[in-house]
Amino acid sequence: MHSLDDLIRLMNALRDPESGCPWDLQQTFASIVPHTLEEAYEVADCIEREDWQHLKDELGDLLFQVVFYARLADEQGWFDLPQIIDQLVSKLVRRHPHVFPNGQLDGSDSQTVAVETVNANWEAIKQQERDAKAQQGVLADVPVSLPGLSRAAKLQKRAARVGFDWPDVSGVLDKIEEEIGELREALEQGDEAHAREELGDLLFAQVNLARHLKADPEQALRNTNAKFERRFNYVEQQVQAGDQDWEQLSLDTLDHWWDEAKAKGL
Repeated sequence: MHSLDDLIRLMNALRDPESGCPWDLQQTFASIVPHTLEEAYEVADCIEREDWQHLKDELGDLLFQVVFYARLADEQGWFDLPQIIDQLVSKLVRRHPHVFPNGQLDGSDSQTVAVETVNANWEAIKQQERDAKAQQGVLADVPVSLPGLSRAAKLQKRAARVGFDWPDVSGVLDKIEEEIGELREALEQGDEAHAREELGDLLFAQVNLARHLKADPEQALRNTNAKFERRFNYVEQQVQAGDQDWEQLSLDTLDHWWDEAKAKGL
């Protein structure tokens, strides 16, 4: 069975200046990023579908991305994979004092603590790390490259930790209604630029609602995407079964089939 060392040797061979793969030799940090994002989403897709056999394959593809970045960094003399692993282990030991009370991976006696305490300790330790990096702003290290919904949720969660939040979900619902009203007003005035801005505000408020409902907004939207796809596929099947063109069918007819799909639990 192949090991991590085998994967590293494979990566080194692919990047060998004389005998390596032409495609791999052309890659840079920036050019690999789209592939990394794609692989991460494919991992998420397998988990959603509970496709455990293919998950093994997709996790391998995602691991390869990390090894690729490590090789590129090593070529620049910045760091290598062992240093990545060393820093990761040190960080996770530091962030889990209830499991490693003496700050060491070996020889620690774990402690039983509540999840709430673990979460509080985790954020406190991360804040200490941000302070050490001179990133003292509450929102300082929220990655700009995150998907919009995920970043909105992370920004709101970070702000909530210092008390900048509604006490309950009713305040969020009021804010959503307020944003809908402002969006309607912008549309009525024919101000498309302002309408787009208000749409962004509405989406941001809806993410806040998801957070209060303890729902991941990205996952919630992915679930709805899948639901829409199932129901639309049913409508399309009815169109094809009747040997008709979409243009020949009224919206009422299509809505009727859509309601049938809902009734069938699709």
